[in-house]
Amino acid sequence: MSESLTHSEFDEAERRALEPFFTNLDRPVFALRNLPEVVKAALFARYSRSPKSLRRLFLDEFLDDGGVGVTAAVGTQRSEKLFKRVLSEYGDDSVAQLGGAHIAVEGASNILTKVLEWGRLMAYLEQSTRYIPYTDRDHGRWRYTVPAEIVGTELEERYRVCLDRVFEVYARWIDPAVAYYTERSPRQEGVSGGVYRATIRAKALDALRGMLPAATQSNVGIFGTGQAYEQLLLRMQAHALDEVRSCADAMLVELREVIPAFLTRVDRADRGGVTVEYLAAGRRNMEAVARRLLGNDVPVPSPLVTLTDFEPNGEEKVVAAALYAVSGLADEELQKRVGALTAAERAEVLRTYVGDRTNRRHRPGRAFERTSYRFDVLADYGAFRDLQRHRLLSIEWQPLSPDHGYVMSPAVSSIGAEADWRSVMDEAAEVYRAIADVGHTAVASYVLPMAYRVRFYMEMNAREAMHVIELRTTPQGHQAYREVCQQMHRLIRDEAGHHAIADSMKFVDHSGGEDGRLQAERAGEAKRKAAE
Repeated sequence: MSESLTHSEFDEAERRALEPFFTNLDRPVFALRNLPEVVKAALFARYSRSPKSLRRLFLDEFLDDGGVGVTAAVGTQRSEKLFKRVLSEYGDDSVAQLGGAHIAVEGASNILTKVLEWGRLMAYLEQSTRYIPYTDRDHGRWRYTVPAEIVGTELEERYRVCLDRVFEVYARWIDPAVAYYTERSPRQEGVSGGVYRATIRAKALDALRGMLPAATQSNVGIFGTGQAYEQLLLRMQAHALDEVRSCADAMLVELREVIPAFLTRVDRADRGGVTVEYLAAGRRNMEAVARRLLGNDVPVPSPLVTLTDFEPNGEEKVVAAALYAVSGLADEELQKRVGALTAAERAEVLRTYVGDRTNRRHRPGRAFERTSYRFDVLADYGAFRDLQRHRLLSIEWQPLSPDHGYVMSPAVSSIGAEADWRSVMDEAAEVYRAIADVGHTAVASYVLPMAYRVRFYMEMNAREAMHVIELRTTPQGHQAYREVCQQMHRLIRDEAGHHAIADSMKFVDHSGGEDGRLQAERAGEAKRKAAE
């Protein structure tokens, strides 16, 4: 790192001008503040082509059209012009990665949230069905989306009647579920009332969330760069569902209030327009090809998780990759040398590379990215919506339908709700078929409860597998996705035969997890008290 700048870099007037916008004026590491996103992005873009320091560049080229103290306007006009030239005319997409925005989408169906959360290079937080009971009504209506495609048709009333009943049944069984778990897990000495009540309620909501339909509305908070938003909006505009396309239109309006320069291409016919048509045409054409070549074959039953692809010598590849940075050998030579090692020697290399992991956030380096696993999963939609959020893996899913049946928690029978559960599932399936029969197969998915199974694949390298499997098997997690990830771990160890890789995942929990939620709530309470 270069020597620190001295006070002589700027005179007093320049220092006064710079102070509102930079965290320090004398050191080589500093942060930007109080500047519009477009100005920060354009400043960095210009920075890459200038011999000047960033703060000098700001003074010379970005401050003149706003004036000192007018933080909302500083450099905006110059930045907008730079974006028009660089981003629109020359297509330098890296510039669009330098600024971003936070946006909230409220009242989104669970179908829509999966589309919103598809991109890898964005951050999301979604309202949880584990902590929020869906018992309150919004202006007298339960919180579910009625797809525009059936509004005004004879199917709308049938759809509403079905989902009103679903929510009524769900709400009616929450108190019995709380009573069941209270009796089964009495409050222990030393456990606060708040922690105990939160634990019991979470268990009750976990048991019943399978009743909630895919149409259930949620709130999503998103942060992303200009480039990520552009790609998201184009995908959404090409989507088959009206809700998704309408949300894209609404997001574009709001994003243009905060980062307009990043989104100039989205609705241009010769830029975003042709991309949207390309994506939409690709979807339509693939659906037609699938109908012609595959017909309407009924899916056969399959296990919860199937390991459909892996590299038999994947563990050897990881060992070679681990040795690469600490040797002078070529990659091909390392592969040969590692192939000649014994299993014990390879395991020693991996143990050394992984090191002493004292918590699951201690993850080994990129050598674990040298091999990957592809899992075909058939799990309930509730588990899918939790696993889908992992962005550094490849995931695709099939439409939600009644074809694979549904799951039911043992607690549902224990509290006496089995008859209601099955009745809700059967009625929703009938409405699904009525909507699908008139050509709205994608729309029909809205009505199905989350207990119905959906098929999806997850393909990930060993490093991401460690993260996903360890995180999603923690005892406080929902049992549905815990079972998926526990099975993934067994398949890596037993079917792929990658014992050393599986052993490195030391924080995988294969227990039933009965007390996990209580321990998590107690830990949370301790942290809150420590912070006071």
